[in-house]
Amino acid sequence: MNIDRFLEKLKTDKKTALNERDSKELLRAYGVPVVRETIVADKDEAVKVAENIGFPVVLKGLGSAFLHKTEQGLVHMGLTTAECVREAAISIENRAGSELEGLLVQPQIEGKREFVAGLFQDELFGKVIMFGIGGVFTEAISDVTFRLIPLSETDVNEMLQEIKAKTLLGSFRGEKAVNRDQLIQTLLGLARLGIQHPEVTEVDINPLVIAPDGNICAVDAMVILSEKSNDKRFMPPADPKLLGYFFHPRSIVFVGASAQIGKWGHTLFSITAGGGYGGEIYLVNQKGGTIAGRKVYKSVSEIPGNIDLAVVTIPASGVMDLIPHFKKKGIKNMLLITSGFGETGKEGEEMENNLVNAATEAGIMIVGPNTMGICNPHINLYCTGSHVRPRPGSTAVISQSGNMGTQLLAFAEQQDIGIRGFCGSGNEAMITVEDYLEAFENDDLTQNVMLYIESVKNGRRFFENALRVGKKKPIVLLKGGRSKAGNKAAASHTGALASDSRIFDAVCRQAGIVSAERPMDLLDLTAAFSSLPLPEGDRVAIMTLGGGWGVVTADLCSEYGLNVPDLSPELVAHIDKILPSYWSRSNPVDIVGERDFSIPMIIIEELLKWEGCDGVINLGILGRRIFFGRLAESIIKADPSYPQDFLESAIASLNEFEEKYVDHIIRLMEKYNKPVFCVYLATDEKDKTVYRVEGSKYKGVFYKTPERAVKSFAKMYQYKRFLDRLLSD
Repeated sequence: MNIDRFLEKLKTDKKTALNERDSKELLRAYGVPVVRETIVADKDEAVKVAENIGFPVVLKGLGSAFLHKTEQGLVHMGLTTAECVREAAISIENRAGSELEGLLVQPQIEGKREFVAGLFQDELFGKVIMFGIGGVFTEAISDVTFRLIPLSETDVNEMLQEIKAKTLLGSFRGEKAVNRDQLIQTLLGLARLGIQHPEVTEVDINPLVIAPDGNICAVDAMVILSEKSNDKRFMPPADPKLLGYFFHPRSIVFVGASAQIGKWGHTLFSITAGGGYGGEIYLVNQKGGTIAGRKVYKSVSEIPGNIDLAVVTIPASGVMDLIPHFKKKGIKNMLLITSGFGETGKEGEEMENNLVNAATEAGIMIVGPNTMGICNPHINLYCTGSHVRPRPGSTAVISQSGNMGTQLLAFAEQQDIGIRGFCGSGNEAMITVEDYLEAFENDDLTQNVMLYIESVKNGRRFFENALRVGKKKPIVLLKGGRSKAGNKAAASHTGALASDSRIFDAVCRQAGIVSAERPMDLLDLTAAFSSLPLPEGDRVAIMTLGGGWGVVTADLCSEYGLNVPDLSPELVAHIDKILPSYWSRSNPVDIVGERDFSIPMIIIEELLKWEGCDGVINLGILGRRIFFGRLAESIIKADPSYPQDFLESAIASLNEFEEKYVDHIIRLMEKYNKPVFCVYLATDEKDKTVYRVEGSKYKGVFYKTPERAVKSFAKMYQYKRFLDRLLSD
């Protein structure tokens, strides 16, 4: 079959949908096993062919206009006699009318299992492959998974593992396991078809019937063509080096500076100047005068020095007038805090587009508009609408919500999580999340990336950049706006089953992005990725101060797909020498509330050196000082004569132990290159998530609940699997 000639003829005939026979012939050429069938012109021919094939047979109406043949009454199955075939043919002819192109006779394919496979064009991400449970209940069950093309064999194998009913791929009720090679080649063939023929915008194979011997057969298929170009116009990529100037300005001008507390022009200047920024700061307000003892220029053209970054807070209506002044002054970077642009509706969109065009022509890059600001703790640059000053670190943060972003920074500051840089990307009129990913990719100080996003401008570029960045450093992402209301209208099951959130989730899995479900997950995961070694596998050793806590954590591990292996006899023998005879001799290891400070130190090293585990979850060591402090208060109230120096000495010992314990686990992680996820027994205002030891590349990470520790372990292992998959492809 000459596919190019075949599709060219269809385009010449101005067909937008292929009939079932043509659809299957096209798919057969791409390695999809399809049912043998015969086209006939009328009921008499149908009977002859049916008798040749052997009963039972299936009779269908053929026509490119019939996109939903079953619902239209154009499919008759299980026909066992010539008379049944004749009656079915008459019924089809009556229902189909002039759009009937012929009758299709097929053998009745027997099989208890049915799947669906397809391809469709997503508006944001391009061609997508779908696989899942098929048949008449496809949409009701909605057990499907997706991947962008191109596909690797590893991608396909992951898809087969992701459907909930994956057990149907194995042996089932006396029928053999599905021929996985056929299934893999079918999905890879669909991907090749989508790449080689952009005009094919939708393919629906439903059902893919699994015969008792495990072989697959496409008994129905539909292919839709489109002459429309799917190429959208996007902003050209921002040069990562130029974008870097926003985070490393040597001089800043605040355009719209104000002396009035509460105004953006006062807040941003005050936070920046008060945060220790070492570059030059200039103020501009058309009224002139002074603010905070500094001269206020009426225009940027009056400023004597060079300007690397302009922070703009004047009303939206006046921003366009700044462009010629900035161009003349040589200002290349504008941080546009001002709102009132694309987020307000059609008029605002037009104003935003006009501004972008003018800025592009003038060689000016704009972050925003409608942004909460930017920060780079490494140079004490804190230029954000909220007063947050996290410490320097390795986590780059981009947030499409300014409020969400600054709240995340506030949590990071509180929990001692270091930040490489932050930007509230705002409306992303010129610089998009795809650009930030590219900029952070080769930034040596960035070790992991945290994203809060609600949408992306260029889906395919986002995917490709994330995949590339993810090979070097983890991306942790929280997606806002995950509503099910975004289901797309489409002609097939394939398109109808897709939604914005499903496709986005598939993109994240394929690109190795670590997805967070809640805002605090972002901080938990970022703390783990920036502080701990990656686990090599999914095997967890649990050390707990109490039995029930360990049981709950083991259950959580099972829930999140982690393995809690049995202890080896050798390890049990070692621990027998340390713990009382009544210890559990199992994983989780309950240290039975022992108060000897050396015991948790020894046990955790025994677990880390054990070859049977890939990391340790440690429950309840830190926080005992809090309970003992409260106990000491009660003792003094109950017995004022009790020696206070003894109680104070005990509290001091506990504090000293906790400091030593943190140092100990960090040193052990360096020694064994395995992560330790810790959970507090109790917390107070002094406690934080991340603890540092001078000179160590690792840090102690402590969570308030076992679930947060387990989830972080599971997500780190997920990312490690992604890296391993890249090596195997």
